[in-house]
Amino acid sequence: MDPVRQNPGVMKTKPPGEKRSTADLDNYMGFMQIEPGDMLLDDYDVVDEKQDVAIITPDDSVDEPDPEPLADDYEAMKARLLPEIPDLEIEAEAVHTWSIENYRSLARKERGPIFQCGGHPWRILFFPYGNNVDFASFYLEQGFEEKPSDDWYACVQFVLVLWNKNDPSIYVQHTANHRYNVDEGDWGFTRFAEIRKLFAAQWEGRGRPMVENDAVNVTAYVRIYKDPTGVLWHNFINYDSKKETGMVGLKNQGATCYLNSLLQSLYFTNAFRKAVYQIPTEQEADRANSAWALQRLFYLLQTNDTAVSTQELTASFGWETRHIFEQQDVQELSRILMERMEERMKGTKAENALAKMFVGKMKTYISCIDVDYESSRIEDFWDIQLNVSGNKNLDESFRDYVQVETMDGENKYFAEGYGLQDAKKGVIFESFPQVLHLQLKRFEYDFNRDAMMKINDRYEFPEVFDAAPYLSADADKSEPYTYQLHGVLVHSGDLNAGHYYAYLKPTKDGHFYKFDDDRVTRATLKEALEENFGGDYTNMVNGNSGIRNPYTRTLSTKRSMSAYMLVYIRQSRLDNILLEVAESDTPSHLGKLRELSKQLNEEKALIERKRREREEQHLYMHMGVVTDENFKAFQGFDLCAWDGIEPGSEAAPKTYRTLRTSTIADFIRTVAAEKKLPADQLRLWVMVNRQNKTTRPDQPIENPEMTIEEAFTKYGSRDKAFRFWLEVAKTVEDGKPVWPDAPAQDRNNTPILIFLKYFDAESQTLKGVGHIYAKKHSKVGDIVPSILQLMGWSPGLTTAPTLALYEEIKHSMIEPMKPKSTLQQAEIQDGDIVCFQKALSEKEISALQQSGSYTDAREFYDYLLNRVTIQFNPKIPNDTDGDCFGLVLSKRMSYDQFSAKVGERLKVDPTHIRFSTVNTTTGKPKQIVKRNPNQNLWQILSPQFSTYNNSNQRNDALYYEVLDISLSELDTKKILKVTWVSEGVTKEETFDILVAKNGVVADLLPGLQKKAGLDDETIQNVRVYEAHAGKFYKQLGGDYSVASITEFVVLYAERVPEEEQNSEEGDRLISVFHFDKEMNKPHGVPFKFLVKPGEKFKDTKQRLSKRTGIKGKQFEKVKFALVQKPPYSKPIYLNDDDVLADLPIGHDDFLGLDHVNKTRSIGTKGDSIFIR
Repeated sequence: MDPVRQNPGVMKTKPPGEKRSTADLDNYMGFMQIEPGDMLLDDYDVVDEKQDVAIITPDDSVDEPDPEPLADDYEAMKARLLPEIPDLEIEAEAVHTWSIENYRSLARKERGPIFQCGGHPWRILFFPYGNNVDFASFYLEQGFEEKPSDDWYACVQFVLVLWNKNDPSIYVQHTANHRYNVDEGDWGFTRFAEIRKLFAAQWEGRGRPMVENDAVNVTAYVRIYKDPTGVLWHNFINYDSKKETGMVGLKNQGATCYLNSLLQSLYFTNAFRKAVYQIPTEQEADRANSAWALQRLFYLLQTNDTAVSTQELTASFGWETRHIFEQQDVQELSRILMERMEERMKGTKAENALAKMFVGKMKTYISCIDVDYESSRIEDFWDIQLNVSGNKNLDESFRDYVQVETMDGENKYFAEGYGLQDAKKGVIFESFPQVLHLQLKRFEYDFNRDAMMKINDRYEFPEVFDAAPYLSADADKSEPYTYQLHGVLVHSGDLNAGHYYAYLKPTKDGHFYKFDDDRVTRATLKEALEENFGGDYTNMVNGNSGIRNPYTRTLSTKRSMSAYMLVYIRQSRLDNILLEVAESDTPSHLGKLRELSKQLNEEKALIERKRREREEQHLYMHMGVVTDENFKAFQGFDLCAWDGIEPGSEAAPKTYRTLRTSTIADFIRTVAAEKKLPADQLRLWVMVNRQNKTTRPDQPIENPEMTIEEAFTKYGSRDKAFRFWLEVAKTVEDGKPVWPDAPAQDRNNTPILIFLKYFDAESQTLKGVGHIYAKKHSKVGDIVPSILQLMGWSPGLTTAPTLALYEEIKHSMIEPMKPKSTLQQAEIQDGDIVCFQKALSEKEISALQQSGSYTDAREFYDYLLNRVTIQFNPKIPNDTDGDCFGLVLSKRMSYDQFSAKVGERLKVDPTHIRFSTVNTTTGKPKQIVKRNPNQNLWQILSPQFSTYNNSNQRNDALYYEVLDISLSELDTKKILKVTWVSEGVTKEETFDILVAKNGVVADLLPGLQKKAGLDDETIQNVRVYEAHAGKFYKQLGGDYSVASITEFVVLYAERVPEEEQNSEEGDRLISVFHFDKEMNKPHGVPFKFLVKPGEKFKDTKQRLSKRTGIKGKQFEKVKFALVQKPPYSKPIYLNDDDVLADLPIGHDDFLGLDHVNKTRSIGTKGDSIFIR
């Protein structure tokens, strides 16, 4: 039995510590005379004496073990210690021995003589007293005198053997593989051999020491391999995919590796890329257009030097955060993506391009044996699903697919006109497409385990595949149906945890490359094919129990990586499919390479500018300014609308980002320069928020030398925005402005600033016309001449119109004004708005009403200002009605704008609010609203396209939920849908709980407690469990990783019943599920139930009634059965006198409750993947 050795610690050398002198070594060793009979013991010398039982076969009994080679027999040692690595080509080999003399006199670090291997210099690096450890340290290092070139590397397999010069049977060795490069020029073993053992009187009981007479030999066996892929033993530090392969990868957003592998496969199907480029998107070049987003992604893959993000693409799909963190079905995703692109190609030169590329035809038939009758149907297919289970290779799967079933006996076929006939039933292919997508069914439901399982059986597929044998006799075979393997999409892991990547062959005669998210590397043919066949590992070391799966961290003798999708291209069409995609094929609106690069650079600059703005935000203040021009262009309530108007509109007030330390005068000069007006003819009126929820000018700023900060402190409100009305002087005397409200002799009759709006009944418009000043003791009727003059209606003439005046008090209060009242009596103050209209004759009123127009300004206000009222309800109802509210919003508000309004109403940060649409039929939440800056409120509530389940939703209501974290932080979380079960198992409340993606089940309990309103005692006794197919699957401990919880299970949580908490000896648990007559029709909430010994089932039912919460007549209709695992799956119905504990209940048996499923519905469908 080989001695147990300390882990040698394969590593790169570290900086040396203090130098150990010969005296130190003498002290360390003590140079005690150790006799052969003496023993050296410490912790690492202790070995397990128990031997494994040996199974001896007849062959084993006659073979003698090979004798151990001697250290000076270099060929034998090399054969024993340095076996060749299969599938790698040897470039060079060398054996070099360094005779070490005067060990005790050596320096802290020593280097041996240089020797050559593969045209490179090598030497042994030796730390006699250890590299900061109490072990001799040996390394193999490159021996270049000067630093080698940056691209130098060598893939080296080596063994270092330390042996006694006088007795070559005494040796110790360690082996390693390493990729040497300019940054890692040495590699070896820090803990090669313990120093005190080297100088002990005996080396492992061999009768003499390893270091004898202060001398010892060390031999290096060096083998350099050729690097077929350029990444053999690469550590991928500073790896550049573009530099090494000319291609770039795709970034993983969280769990989008499956998407990345599919996108790379489609991208390198060049004809597909070219067809996508032909979709006209210049009129919809935005992130909501999935075709444009895919074009952009493909273009970036062509031109980028680094990995490309898929965030724009998934955002265009309409995916939410939960979709990003859920691994979806690749076949379904591929089909939906194809459908979307096909829709966008209709009516363009790319129409039918995808069908010509990916669509084949198959015939489903029933053919009578004895009469001339056949019933058949020819259908298109985009891909083919092939069974893996029970088949060894691709040909067997195709034979299985086209297998003929004979219909005879009781299963005869009724042929019209011939009656019942023996017949053959099957499927045969009429044609195969140019690009053949084969979906391998690696995931199947295991009825014995009652769970979805991954099939890791060996399944072979060829590099060249002949599909002709599976065509019908009538198929056109004038062109060979021989296919070349183009892509292998791989899943590594199991059902609960895994990773997707792809092997693709981008060119007709090129190499395969591995596309693993953001990394692209060259691959060998074996890596692309054989290593993805699945099945058992080969060449496993004797005694090894398996290879550890990096995703499940379990040992297995079967490969966890296996192909799940194959892409074949018809050999005769390779040039058509893998054609070159030139710059001219890029959509014209994307521009030439330089133009798009400029666009991308501008986007990066914008992002950087916004980042700097965020960092410097505390230094600046936003100053909103409304002018007379804005007021005149605005149709609506107040002087203007601060939100909801498109930027650039004449009615939109402008916001300036101004340094807080600058002065009001500085700010006025900035505005004056922009408007090309003299700065001294402008002044700012501070606008205030009145109690009636209007924003009006209140007073002018008299001291322009105060800073913005000082002005805000004096005049500002709680709002972050500082708002002003800009007044331009109408009168200038001696070069100085004259303001109408300048200090007057009569302080009791000061002028009032009044804004005027005109309602034009004929054009149905309501717009500002300007402002006037009127003294407060003047009558309301006195302002009419000023209005007539402002409108150009000659006052005093008989043609001057009669006016009706209204005060715009608030949106629901437009009051008529009395002409004989003074302005003071009418409570008019600075900033008030007076609306006027021409008095209409009865004839004019009648004509307007007949045309559906408004004749009164008050009616028109009501029309404008109550356009859209949106009802907001909490997604998770609370006890108070105050959480339900409605807001009057503009249809044109962006997501951020109406989210801010809701946040203001709830007094919460709007970044923590998430919205859902409302199902018209059920009134329940329908779909989470994805934040899209290009989509307004009305587009969210009333989408124009209903292809993807966006119809059948209310256009006047939204659900909201206040999250504990912001939407951006939500991207780092995993959403667990947990159903809280109470009142037995009759009441279910489902909550979305956010847990860190690397968290455990215990982490979801605080969120569940908060959302379900549970007290501390209850949450301490909560059980969390998984259910699958309506049955209890397994209970999850607090330390169970949430990453292992998949979408295939339902997650339940309940308070552990008191009877379980107080269970007695002999009690045990049984899993219970509900079914409706047939066991394959489960429903309801499965649960665990306590079985008590000796209890008659009559009494057990009473406890079941309490446990389930089902009572009275409803409970009396329930039948109870013991359901055993297959094949004994027929239910055994129980009587009142039965004792459940006495029945032969296995670990996998269930107690079934047979009763009507009152919640069943027809045509319901769960959430599935979608592309908007």
